[in-house]
Amino acid sequence: MDKVLRGTLIGAVALLVWATLGILTVWSGDIPPFQLVAVSFFIAFVCGLIKWILNKENPLSHIYQPPKAWLLGVAGLFGYHFLYFLALKSAPAVEANLINYLWPLLIVFFSAFLPGEKLRWYHSVGTLCGLAGTVLLIVGDKGFNFDSQYTVGYLAAVGCGVTWASYSVLNRLFGGVPTDAVGWFCLAGSLLAALCHLAFEQTVWPDDLTGWLVLVAIGVGPAGGVFFFWDYGVKHGNIRVLGAGSYTIPLTSTLLLLLIGEGSLTWALAASCALISGGAILASSDFLRRKKVDQNL
Repeated sequence: MDKVLRGTLIGAVALLVWATLGILTVWSGDIPPFQLVAVSFFIAFVCGLIKWILNKENPLSHIYQPPKAWLLGVAGLFGYHFLYFLALKSAPAVEANLINYLWPLLIVFFSAFLPGEKLRWYHSVGTLCGLAGTVLLIVGDKGFNFDSQYTVGYLAAVGCGVTWASYSVLNRLFGGVPTDAVGWFCLAGSLLAALCHLAFEQTVWPDDLTGWLVLVAIGVGPAGGVFFFWDYGVKHGNIRVLGAGSYTIPLTSTLLLLLIGEGSLTWALAASCALISGGAILASSDFLRRKKVDQNL
């Protein structure tokens, strides 16, 4: 299998798993955000540790990475989640979440500055279609108004988008840093989140087996283990395809919520589906054309 195709497919796994974050977060109950980050990041580290032990690797061999890689890894993973929770605490969730989802758009644009990359019209148009679909999906018939009293939250949400897009694109420049290093970055992020939790939050643990299973699922999946897939994808896959495909996250998350009875199908959801799907296909057209050519060779 072509290396770029393989990397893109592995990165796409992260997009599918991230769609479950909404449901799992709802099911996590009253566990405060920094505690949730601390636990889920630690579980991600444990997943990496298990992999190293099974493969008879020395875990410490992955800890020796360039300082810039450590700075990017910890700042990207922990920084994004810190800003995300700050945004949702300091501004209305709809507006904050909408601003946060600028990161797929920014990934496509930022990637144009990478060596050997070039931004084409269909990347821009496809990504803007995805952004329009996301706006329609989140806002729907309700509309929203920006209020100056939520400035801190809005700025934090902008920081979310810039942080995750920058982390994803700059990761491309650290192709020599193994994906296994993400395990150590998660451990560092877990320690930072734990300190924030102890300083600002009250500890809350699940009170039944289901709650513990949900907590583990979050750590193994959308807020932990999935970082390994995303790291490999942005380093070795088609980053524009992954950026455009990221718009499927709010869509698939909403569809999953509909399946469990949260909300109902509306015209806004149907229109969003068309915009997001069409935009992702358009922005990915060069990748799809190349795949077709390769199959004909």
